[in-house]
Amino acid sequence: MSLISLLKMLKIGILGAGHLGEIHLRIADASIHYDLIGFYDANPKIVNKITSNYDYTFFESPEVLIQACDVVDIVTPTLSHFKMASLALNSKKHVFIEKPISKTDKEASLLVALAESNGVLGQVGHVERFNPAFRSVINSLTSPLFIETHRLAEFNPRGTDVSVILDLMIHDIDIVLSVVDSPIKRIDASGVAVISETPDISNARIEFENGCVANLTASRISLKKMRKTRFFQKNAYISVDFLSKRVEVVKIKDAPKITDDMTLLLTNAEGRKKQIYFENPEIEESNPIQEELEHFADCILKKEKPLVSLIDGAKALEVAHKIIACIR
Repeated sequence: MSLISLLKMLKIGILGAGHLGEIHLRIADASIHYDLIGFYDANPKIVNKITSNYDYTFFESPEVLIQACDVVDIVTPTLSHFKMASLALNSKKHVFIEKPISKTDKEASLLVALAESNGVLGQVGHVERFNPAFRSVINSLTSPLFIETHRLAEFNPRGTDVSVILDLMIHDIDIVLSVVDSPIKRIDASGVAVISETPDISNARIEFENGCVANLTASRISLKKMRKTRFFQKNAYISVDFLSKRVEVVKIKDAPKITDDMTLLLTNAEGRKKQIYFENPEIEESNPIQEELEHFADCILKKEKPLVSLIDGAKALEVAHKIIACIR
């Protein structure tokens, strides 16, 4: 525990206590950084479930809860993110918002401006940035040239208030934007609404001005779960399995003059011999949701920019809407 965390615990309130909100409540309650003040949820059944199973204080309105907190954790449905976040930011409270940051690009821009004008911090819940498998290889992702992502899930009505792009693909959009340092040149996409009124399966191709291409596939009507991303760059292949928290790192270098029987060699089209070797980064076991919430607290206490800022969330949302526009 850092000295600064010993000096102050941040009062936190949770807006939304559904499936994910309940997880946030448990994490906040056990945190060394946060003092859990209570929660609000508009659904009486959810309120009854939480108050029956936990000793958490229920607040009758978001406004009353917000005023009692230093930090507001918004885990409500996407359509209410802007309203809840605006209330909190205008009350000069730090805000953690589950992804996506809001429904529209305009709303996202307004939230960024509100946080800045009120002198508070905001973080968006793009939890895969805190996945230990991804974090173990982040320093190896120097200049990807091709990225392929697959995020497949079984159907769950809980996420169908938005399209699969905003529900699932946005995780991978954020990951891609975090490792490709280049403006977007072109986006092509297709998608199909199978069960919902919005696309349930979609594929998008993002071309960047530096030549990198990202091919993203997301489905919420799959028979199996998959959350895997493959990165290809000069002399390296890196695979991240976000679901099993495993990685594969394969690198290529010029072959040494002296080799043995264990050396893996190949000869390229130009006749140059290359050596293939494998790296096994250490993956520390962790809970990504806990990591992102603790990171936000640390940023508030140290007055540092969060890893996934409101601006990052707004950028991911903007790309997601461009993909949706392509499908339409």
